[in-house]
Amino acid sequence: MNLYAAMRGGLLVADGTGTTDVRLEGHDLECVSATTDHVYCGTFDAGLFRSDDGGETFHSVGGETIRESVMSLAIDPSDPETVWVGTEPSRVYRSEDGGESWVHREGLTELPSEPQWSFPPRPHTHHVRWIEPDPHDPEHLYVGIEAGALVQTHDAGSTWEDRVPDARRDNHSLTTHPETPNRVWTAAGDGYAESVDGGETWAYPQEGLDHRYCWSVAVVPDDPDTVLVSSATGPRTAHNADAAESYVYRKRDGEPWEQLDGIPTGDGVTRAVFAVDESDNELYAVNNRGVFRTEDGGTTWEELVVEWPTEFERQTARGLAVLP
Repeated sequence: MNLYAAMRGGLLVADGTGTTDVRLEGHDLECVSATTDHVYCGTFDAGLFRSDDGGETFHSVGGETIRESVMSLAIDPSDPETVWVGTEPSRVYRSEDGGESWVHREGLTELPSEPQWSFPPRPHTHHVRWIEPDPHDPEHLYVGIEAGALVQTHDAGSTWEDRVPDARRDNHSLTTHPETPNRVWTAAGDGYAESVDGGETWAYPQEGLDHRYCWSVAVVPDDPDTVLVSSATGPRTAHNADAAESYVYRKRDGEPWEQLDGIPTGDGVTRAVFAVDESDNELYAVNNRGVFRTEDGGTTWEELVVEWPTEFERQTARGLAVLP
């Protein structure tokens, strides 16, 4: 198992023995994604980096095309050489050769809702916070704009479809499931939502979810009716270590949300980021207290034995990628 945890100030690289290193120190990390051949890491201050040796070394890629801050990454589940990047300001790029060359998928900011998009801390801009490829259709992607819209493309970015009226506006992360066509789940600043028709309409089951500033969402690999979210009361308690108070919730089919134990939550804990290992039916989470794994959908958790840098205790997790 290889694990890559992107914290705000560095990328923790860990192998199955617990041996760890920190890469890309000094950069402002935003996201990470990995295949067996490449590890990609997006930064706010220096664009996109790629490792071709499992995280031992990184080099800058895409700089001739991608000149913006890289906020989101996604790998096509049907083709690991097809990589998607989302940036600030909001633009989407695609590579079909593992990051050697990139093409801007134009037209995103020509959507009618774009004048309403903005990112409150930097109100004169906005960004692509999340890209979620549809595992059942490589031409179909869900794209979350922070903040303002959840938009879609059904032709790999040649054209874009604007938000539907009942979609969340502040989507932080989305997820799909390889065995459930047309189902999609989102964790948003304005609450949780789910769709069973490919994002055309949305439901908002909120009962029991007492903290509704949602950040990360994951579906249990062998049970697509069980979903987990990390959440807080608002941005400050989610991201700021001095004021942090975040939680992890689980919802099973037809039941209200329940707050989970066994993983650090509450005072001093910044919101978690999830990753799923479908091959072993495992779900991982990283927050400022470390990296944790569950094999039973969140009922019990174990802390991975890794050397957790002291400076990470005051940082927010930006991304997590796990390879079996």
